Amino acid sequence: MPQQKAVILEKAKGPFVVADVPIPKPGPDQLLIKVQAAALNPVDWKIQAWDFLIQEYPAILGSDLAGDVEEIGDGVEGFSKGDKVFAQGYFVKELGGFQQYAVISADLTGKIPSNIDYAQAATIPLGFNTAAIGLLRAQPEGAGLNPTFDPNVSYAGQPALVVGGGTSVGQYVIQVFKLLGYSTIIAYASARHTDYLKSLGATHVIDRREVPIGSLAEMAKKIAEGPFKIAYNAVGDNDSRAACLDTIVEGGQVADVDPEAKDPGNGKRVFTIVGNSHYPPHREFGRVLWKNLPRLVQDGAILPNRVEKLPHGLAGIDEGLQRMKADKISGIKLVALPQETP
Repeated sequence: MPQQKAVILEKAKGPFVVADVPIPKPGPDQLLIKVQAAALNPVDWKIQAWDFLIQEYPAILGSDLAGDVEEIGDGVEGFSKGDKVFAQGYFVKELGGFQQYAVISADLTGKIPSNIDYAQAATIPLGFNTAAIGLLRAQPEGAGLNPTFDPNVSYAGQPALVVGGGTSVGQYVIQVFKLLGYSTIIAYASARHTDYLKSLGATHVIDRREVPIGSLAEMAKKIAEGPFKIAYNAVGDNDSRAACLDTIVEGGQVADVDPEAKDPGNGKRVFTIVGNSHYPPHREFGRVLWKNLPRLVQDGAILPNRVEKLPHGLAGIDEGLQRMKADKISGIKLVALPQETP
């Protein structure tokens, strides 16, 4: 059986190692993708540290990938060998991005628009899915702001808050709010990202180093043109959630990336986000999302994260994840190039 290089997590809480594994075969309705770029995410080091989401070891992680269609499974239409594509990985070995070849469902795969490259494309899937599922997806899984991607939907005149605006997810949340027409988009982030976040659509950036999280709600309300009905907690800790809740009015919603976030039951809704189109309850929405995403990127409505390319292909992933774990990455996305693996 043909072999490839992959980063494998051999056992729960074990080390990441580069090893030879078989190249998977695409099944019906699937594509085999030659992975040219794979982005790193905090969930990757958290899985290693805390042992969750993975049902079987050894495991191959990686939730963001871009590359070329290598082989097409039965029943797939609209793709040809050699097409440049991007997709979201999943927590099943064959679907992970940290390998040189991965299998992905064709209906959850998009063609890379001509205005971005592989590395930029690899920054989009998880971050955008987490933002879009949280804000656009119908309730109860999302906030229900625009489940059909209807371009006529507008929230003009309304304010929105993003805590963690400089994170990968936060950057896409800002852009989704802009896409929805929010007039005031407030990002809580490091001041050094101010110009960039405003270029994405933020109207105001509150410096998290100057304004403590406990004072955020008061300042946001002073800036706002109206009552907050929506806030997005892209940080996921308790203090950030409390600030979001203090900002929104009764009947408002807080989308939260913390899987342990609880609804307070006080007339203000908090819901957690599973930001993956492969997750069974999201599959139907995921198909709609992936149908629309390439066009939004081509039109410039959704911009990729800024990229830092890691050296040594897959062999550079472990060091990159350790940098993320040590909180040494801010405002950029680390991307590995699997085909450059020694």
